[in-house]
Amino acid sequence: MNIKEAADRLGISARAIRFYEEKGLISPVKQTSNGYRTYTENDIWRLQTIAALREIGMSLQDITQALGEIDQGNQQRLEEYLELQQAVMYAQWVELKRMLDTTQRMIDLNRQDGPLDVSHLHDLADSSRRLREARQNWHDRWNYDMQAAIHDQRVQAANGRLPGQIASNVSIESGPGAIQAMVESDREGRPDHKGDPFNIYDNYDEALEQTASWISPVPGEKGLDIGTGTGNLAGKLLEHGAAMTAIDQSREMLRTCRTKYPEMHVKLGNFLALPFADQSFDFVVSSFAFHHLSPDQQQLALQEMQRVLTARGRICLTDLMFADASHRQTYIQQAEAAGHEEQLQTIRERHFPLLDGLCGSLEDAGYVTKHIRHNALLHTLLAVPLR
Repeated sequence: MNIKEAADRLGISARAIRFYEEKGLISPVKQTSNGYRTYTENDIWRLQTIAALREIGMSLQDITQALGEIDQGNQQRLEEYLELQQAVMYAQWVELKRMLDTTQRMIDLNRQDGPLDVSHLHDLADSSRRLREARQNWHDRWNYDMQAAIHDQRVQAANGRLPGQIASNVSIESGPGAIQAMVESDREGRPDHKGDPFNIYDNYDEALEQTASWISPVPGEKGLDIGTGTGNLAGKLLEHGAAMTAIDQSREMLRTCRTKYPEMHVKLGNFLALPFADQSFDFVVSSFAFHHLSPDQQQLALQEMQRVLTARGRICLTDLMFADASHRQTYIQQAEAAGHEEQLQTIRERHFPLLDGLCGSLEDAGYVTKHIRHNALLHTLLAVPLR
């Protein structure tokens, strides 16, 4: 086919085809006699693929990488690119939905009897802006892609099952990045470091078992594990008969999760824009991940959990939390007096939520809550809807 015939067949312009050629996405053969390009069936298929990926908003750079994965037959990597694009679209949809809700609230305010207090509109707009910024400002400061190779070993060592063996269990193939991640992150998992008793994964297994016990899924129930990491909590719920979906923002964590639990549905995503339709799950869980969000982001995350849950869906969070503001202040003062600088640094870098505040937010949203403490900071919180 010549370029006009190819354009007519695909329903795109010849100009678009030339643009994709200039970007190196296709390389049609040129006739030696006149230099005209000839488009084969393979070129047409490639152009169809490019057009399909452009239709979902994928950038040319990502399309180039995706085509490379297709050429190499790497279906998993292609799926990751598509899931990433889907996550972007869900984030845009969540943001648009929030804007629609804010606009409707402004309309409702305007319809109220009596003179309109414009300050209410300003307050509503300001609140909307803060939430938008909170959604956009999250990023992974801990580089969990680099930690995936040694995450399970680090957790086990922090619980005393592999004392002193983390470094020896990191293979050369893990690379210097993985070793550096182990060195940097292990300081918050060693109870004896400089006399600092802080251990982020203390009572890890107990807490995960408690989460699975409280959720107690009926076989076939659909569950979502947010920030799944290598899938340890989702795996326990899978053993209880739940149909589990696990999401994480780290591709490498998800690859490890896929290897451990091939029957589990894993997907790229994060707390603030869950890439699922409304009312998709019977329960939502998360462990040792919620504290990576700022307070504003934590409120957004709770809203997203509620959005994807069925009317009777339940939430169970296992994480390090302060009982209340007083507990947080006392804890910090004690750490300062003891000179536990790394413990204080961890508290400053992460946003361990206030348990009473979380319970209050969930109860205001129509849930009844209960919780259990595993150690000084680690709690499991269950929220079940009253309706």
